[in-house]
Amino acid sequence: MRIFLAGASGVIGRRLAVLLRDAEHEVVGTTRTPVNIAMLRDLGIAPVMVDALDADALVQAVAAARADVIIHQLTDLPSAPGTPGYAAAQQANRRLRIEATRNLMQAAKIAGVRRVVAQSIAFVYAPGEGPHIETDPLDLRAEGVRQLTVQGIVALEHEVLSTPGIDGIVLRYGYFYGPSTWYDAPPKSPSVHVDAAAHAALLALNRGVGLYNIAEDDGAVSSAKAVRDLGFNPAFRMQ
Repeated sequence: MRIFLAGASGVIGRRLAVLLRDAEHEVVGTTRTPVNIAMLRDLGIAPVMVDALDADALVQAVAAARADVIIHQLTDLPSAPGTPGYAAAQQANRRLRIEATRNLMQAAKIAGVRRVVAQSIAFVYAPGEGPHIETDPLDLRAEGVRQLTVQGIVALEHEVLSTPGIDGIVLRYGYFYGPSTWYDAPPKSPSVHVDAAAHAALLALNRGVGLYNIAEDDGAVSSAKAVRDLGFNPAFRMQ
């Protein structure tokens, strides 16, 4: 299968690239930074340097890849919570989720891609008793920085799930922990190890449709739907 991996140089993207390579898929992976080109080649995938905010360039890149499936793992979060620059990073990430997702789905339509798997988050549900399931409402009344996050997620999920002619799969990840993340252990609920998160995207290449919580069973959200439909295993770790 030919895969267009948007955000291949990110924390999840790098691990997913290895899983896709080992499953013998043909992968084109994006980065915005020239220094990452060699790294992506070393992972065994074909790199392409493109800014997902450049709609025309993204259309060209997706068309050239002749992809069967697009995996959207684009994020822009260089600053951890509580550190200088975090609020500004959330603004940038909101823009990426809104504009880059719209550009990516438009590129998918033009190229005739019929399936898109996208990264979302499982910690924007409205306050209430858990575990939350995928049909529970999101926190649309959030304020401050959290409101930026919710706005970006709402736009991303709408684009992926409502674009005509494309089967959209949205993976609502818990807080990441593990190698190259901000945390060595689960920081709070809901959490998910980066290896399990990457593996869920691999599973979604040809399984499921719609929304899925991807997190450990810690009482915050239920991932039962992902376990049933995708075969998600929160204990999965790369060798």
